Formats: sequence, structure tokens, C-alpha cells
Amino acid sequence: MHHSDSPSTGAVPAQATGFFHEQPAPKGLNSFFSAIWVHRMTAVGTPPVIISPDATIDLQWVDGTFRVAGPDKVAQTEILPPGGLIVGFRFQPGAAARWLGVPASEILGRRVALADLWGRRAQPFSTGALPAGGLPQLLSSLMQIVGRHAAAQSTDPEMRIAYDLIDRALPSGGLVVPRLLRTLHMSERTLRRRVEENFGYGPKTLERILRYQRFQKLSRETGGSMAMLALDAGYADQAHLIRESRRLTGLTPFQWQRFRLAHDPQLRSGEPS
Repeated sequence: MHHSDSPSTGAVPAQATGFFHEQPAPKGLNSFFSAIWVHRMTAVGTPPVIISPDATIDLQWVDGTFRVAGPDKVAQTEILPPGGLIVGFRFQPGAAARWLGVPASEILGRRVALADLWGRRAQPFSTGALPAGGLPQLLSSLMQIVGRHAAAQSTDPEMRIAYDLIDRALPSGGLVVPRLLRTLHMSERTLRRRVEENFGYGPKTLERILRYQRFQKLSRETGGSMAMLALDAGYADQAHLIRESRRLTGLTPFQWQRFRLAHDPQLRSGEPS
């Protein structure tokens, strides 16, 4: 599996190839994880995929081995094996560092085998003897394995407040750091350290990434002109959106929208055999 920190020619957004399905994490896992997703590559002709920054961290099972997909500041490209299967456990905002016992800043932009991160502590995550059966049986087994791990610390409630405040979008022209300092009653130095530990980067980068996620969500749900989507998402204007899109994904928002319309996962009927 090849991994690069710059988009390759011919690469497509990750969810625009193969079969992708996502569901909320069940009770018992949802204190640390928000969702569980499955991505199966096509059997032939799998193009390189673009992984865009989305302010998330995943525990992933990739064809038999657990790895951690750290937070990204820029688009990454991966070449995945044809027919390969990935099951992802997406951490709740601010939960990964506590569950993993590693600051998010240490895994920024990285894909790290859990065994390399934890050493012998990762032995219970060995999946060499999973029961035979289809995807439902596999998911059930993996959820049991992940659910048995007890994190040393609970999640960080103040960093969840910080995430939610940024995610709601400040009024036009609002400055994120002063607002966070007033809300959380901590020094700027402490705020930056805590945000970097939990998300991998500082509050301004988190704001930029969540703003682009907001644009993508509005584009999926409401449509409308690119200029209006830009303003509704919190950009100064359409040119600002285009610059940020290129910076974060390697694609213009028009290119991203074309891929979505051509390969919307909601239009694909079901898991192939």
C-alpha cells in the first residue's frame, strides 16, 4: 500500500471509488467512536485515492491488520490494492489521543500500524483467527475486539466544546482563538497545546478544515450556486473557497462537486459480493 502527501495525477476522492458505507457507532463504542465505515475497493482498475483533511482520526482494519490513520493538514494520496477491504472506526472529536495514549500531533499526516504504535499492547488486536462468514460477521468480530480495549483516560470534554464551537461557525469576521479563550477560560498557550494534542494542529487549522467540511455538507444537502455556498459555509467569497479547496484537497470545489455527482455513494445500491 503506497502513501503520499501530495495528490497524484488521476487520483479521485476516496469515496468516489468502490463501495462505501457508514453507520453510527453502536452503544458500547460510541463514547469514543462516532461512526464505523466500510470501504471495499473495486476488483480491477482501482485508481489512487485522495484522502482530504476532515478533522478526524480513524482506527482502521486494512485486510487483516489494524492501523491508525492520523489527522491530516493537507491532502494525502493512497494506492490501495484492488478488491481490498478497509473497516474504519472513526473517533469522536477529541477522543483519539486519550484512547490511543498518544498525542494526535505525534501521528499527524501518518498511517501507523497499531503494533508499531503500541508494541506488545497491540496483541489483543491481532485478527488472524477471525471466524469465517460475510461482512456482518466480520464487523461484529472487529467491534468486539475494539470494544474490549479500555482507554486509560476518558475523553476531553473541554476539547469537545472547542470542536463544537468551531464547527458551528463563528459570525463573519469572528476570531476563533479569542472566542475559545473566553469560553474555556484558559491561557492561549494552554489552548494551543490542548488543541494540538487532541486534533494534531492548532485551532486556526482546525477552523479551516471544518469550514471546508461545512462547504462539502452544504453542497451535498442544499446545492445552489458556488458563490452562495461559499458565503453560507463562512468564506469571504468564492475565490477564498477555491483557494482553500486547492490547498486542502488538491482539487477545485467544481472538480470535487463533479466527482460527487458522478460517484455519490448514496446512488450505489449495495455491497458487492
